[in-house]
Amino acid sequence: MLLKQIVDSLNNFLKSEDIADYCPNGLQIANSGVVHKVCTAVTASLEAIEGAAQLGANLLLVHHGYFWKGESHPIVDMKYHRIAALMKHDIALVAYHLPLDIHPVLGNNAEIGRHLGLKIKEWGRPDGRLPLVALSEYPEGQDLDRVVQQCELIFRRTPLVIAGGTHPIRRITWCSGGAQDYILEAKKMGADAYISGEVSERTYYQARELGIHYLACGHHATERFGIQALGEWLHQQFKLPVTFLESENPV
Repeated sequence: MLLKQIVDSLNNFLKSEDIADYCPNGLQIANSGVVHKVCTAVTASLEAIEGAAQLGANLLLVHHGYFWKGESHPIVDMKYHRIAALMKHDIALVAYHLPLDIHPVLGNNAEIGRHLGLKIKEWGRPDGRLPLVALSEYPEGQDLDRVVQQCELIFRRTPLVIAGGTHPIRRITWCSGGAQDYILEAKKMGADAYISGEVSERTYYQARELGIHYLACGHHATERFGIQALGEWLHQQFKLPVTFLESENPV
């Protein structure tokens, strides 16, 4: 299968060219132009590259790629070793950041809703443009402890929980990754609880003063689902073997 055909299909499916981001989406590092096997991972770490090489993959498809705005341009140290390993093993690197977060069918936030068994009813746009914060409802209300147990099950880790009071959860919001500051958007949406990946020192006070339960479930853990779903879509489209490379990243 031609690399260009795969990348064109992914770009079209995710509408990546329509979305302003902090990094280039789509093809970031080319290979010789042909793909026989694909590996997916949350982040294009050296660990993931070496795993893809061991499996004989020609394409590594990730959520967190390279060339972020504000980072140093020289290809040295860690960046050099990663790119050198990709080129040595003729592995193309394709990455989708915000286009994968917001995709309404298999994006990270859509997939979190599916795993929680919740239908998304509303999208918050904390930047005024992109639908990043998902909202759903428990019609009969849900205890915080029960939601924590559910998150522990689907994310495979114990969330860090900041209780915003003693109230039950009827309106629940979430956004994957490092979106802790979107708790302010969650408040605007009338949420009783907000789930994200990371937590900051200020989040403790925000949750308590806003009266919103906050669950930090892990940046990596909350962004596993989208890339796995995208890999499955790629497999269905092109019948290529696709393997997800897990990481023990606890953050």
